[in-house]
Amino acid sequence: MIDSWYLDNLACPVDRGALSAAGDALCCAHGHRYPVVDGVPVMLRPDVPQTIELAAASLRRATGEEIDGRAPALHLESLGISDDEKRGVVAMAATAGAVDPVVAYLVAATNGLMYQHLIGGLQTYPIPAITLEPGRGRRLLDVGCSWGRWTIAAQRAGYDAVGLDPSLGAIMAARRVAQQLGVPAHYVCADARHLPFPDRSLDAAYSYSVLQHLSPDDATASVAEMGRVLKPGGLARVQMPTRFGVRCLYHQARRGFRPASGFEVRYWSIRALSRLFRRHVGPPRFEVDGYFGIGLQVSDEALMPPRLRRVLRLSERLKAWSRRWRPLVLVADSVFVESVAQA
Repeated sequence: MIDSWYLDNLACPVDRGALSAAGDALCCAHGHRYPVVDGVPVMLRPDVPQTIELAAASLRRATGEEIDGRAPALHLESLGISDDEKRGVVAMAATAGAVDPVVAYLVAATNGLMYQHLIGGLQTYPIPAITLEPGRGRRLLDVGCSWGRWTIAAQRAGYDAVGLDPSLGAIMAARRVAQQLGVPAHYVCADARHLPFPDRSLDAAYSYSVLQHLSPDDATASVAEMGRVLKPGGLARVQMPTRFGVRCLYHQARRGFRPASGFEVRYWSIRALSRLFRRHVGPPRFEVDGYFGIGLQVSDEALMPPRLRRVLRLSERLKAWSRRWRPLVLVADSVFVESVAQA
């Protein structure tokens, strides 16, 4: 049975029309059909190139063309981890652990390189506090949610949160984690460039460590979609890496400052981000997320080895200084762009 929430709140990502249930799928008036897999709508568009192979794998799983028989319920075929790591997931699933096995192996792919030491050994969910004002029941979309840490954080902050990701395996893990933690969130497998929501229907759009992996054209399309689905006065808050952060410069130098390809990180200037959000959402403001890397959260300090704890503390110090001396924003490795949708 299809959750009525999806019928009430989703729209066709092609024509943006209302959806109705048709067996194990959602359909619009123009005949576009979207399968529902184990209760999760797969709203990816098969008529457009996908941004990443795991999205294509999600489509194949949704139509029954590809199923990894080692653990069908975990949707391994659409996870962005190595085959060795998938074998680890299968082995871990055979034991009753405190942490979902997919999350245990997806943690570094989601949270960043500084979480690599936790792969396969994660003992607790690293769910941070979201840096937003209390939700008071307003609807928030977590774009590129993966296993759902920010969706859960938003729900705990009082938002009616929905997580969206092109990886069906990650979405299924997110739903399991939310159920395990008793958090009532919704999830949908979809594309940031083609959001399955009506115009001006959401109060907030949040995204962390996602758009940096998209080409400039795809990132622009994703921001434009956020602007489309936000109500006037709605808030977009998006984390992005910057071109002139110390660690970001190091990574750019390692690849010879060549243009990024595939799913490699793109490094944006503050000026370019300002133009992008001003055009498609509203006037932007910038806030430092961190220095010396991307993704490390102060709430995860206890999970880090001593070296990374020192890095985190220095980053937090610089972040505090950046509020008094704004030029420090320009050399942060990671910033939040915050933009209010215009009427």
